[in-house]
Amino acid sequence: MEIKSLNFIPADSKAVSYMGRIDFENPKAPKIYFAGSCITLRFKGSCLHAAIRNHKFYNAQELGIIVDGVQTKVTYGHSEDEILLTLCENLENKEHEAILYKRQDASHWFEFLGFYTDGEALEAKPLPKRRMECYGDSVSAGQVCEAIDYVAKCDPEGHEGAYDNSWYSYSMITARNLGASLHNIAQGGISIFDGTGYYHAPDYIGMETAYNKLCYFPEGGYSDWDFSKYIPQVVIMAVGQNDPHFEGHPDNDIEEPAFRERWLSKYTEILSDINSHYNNPTIILITTVLMHSPAWDKAIEEAKDMLKAKGIEKVHHFMFKRNGVATPGHPRISEQYEMAEELTAFISSLGDDIWE
Repeated sequence: MEIKSLNFIPADSKAVSYMGRIDFENPKAPKIYFAGSCITLRFKGSCLHAAIRNHKFYNAQELGIIVDGVQTKVTYGHSEDEILLTLCENLENKEHEAILYKRQDASHWFEFLGFYTDGEALEAKPLPKRRMECYGDSVSAGQVCEAIDYVAKCDPEGHEGAYDNSWYSYSMITARNLGASLHNIAQGGISIFDGTGYYHAPDYIGMETAYNKLCYFPEGGYSDWDFSKYIPQVVIMAVGQNDPHFEGHPDNDIEEPAFRERWLSKYTEILSDINSHYNNPTIILITTVLMHSPAWDKAIEEAKDMLKAKGIEKVHHFMFKRNGVATPGHPRISEQYEMAEELTAFISSLGDDIWE
């Protein structure tokens, strides 16, 4: 079937719904930066295609697709011209729901132009009233989680992002468990400070630069996020895993008094600023089951006390049962589910009032 015979549903159609921190400056070509950002369409027809413009930095280029609950992916070559992606074909000609989502973090970003179908678009479902936000690193972005033969092992070499899947990150699973939308502000290798961690070598970018950005890397042109556009009731801060790394220098030591004071000051400063934009959200401080020194978790406990001393009362430090000891490599799907189930139970234990 030729594309010219299909119905075009533009990106700014009211039938298209979005989830994630997305740039709508041009509503006909919104820019998608963060892993886990979703574009949803309900339609009646037998096929669906998506038109995008892609901007590649590294790794294989893939987007995730879920049609009627069945997950697949589409892999495509590098081109900054318009690309037409086939999401599904030969469906029964009835009502369907399709979700196109960003599997990977900053290996690329893309502009979404619209959908094509041989049928018609249906009215979009309203977004959940429960809203979450997660500031995290590669674990929150779902990096290498599909390498299921490497549970409790180091990552396979040379995978070029093919095992990355934000849909199976604990953060996104937890949000689905709780019936909440999620802005997943997660980037592999990120730490609190610029100049440390592993993201964007050799000019390392930390959460101190990224947390309040829409585009958080210079190649796309830094842009600020308007916090008033999305007010979450629950905020997760999951940074600390990559912070020891200081390229060309000895590792940062959180037990060294001067560095600890500086790190805690910036960590709590970021959270205080996030809190100031929202209506007294529940804040949950975590690291993950990926192996790391327990000294960082002790520092985060101290950060919790510092935030409470500033009058931010609804802040919690949550520890997974296997926190920091489960695996030397990225958590795989089973371990992501393990974390999600524990975190879901903890958030549920705080009561329904946190969502009001």
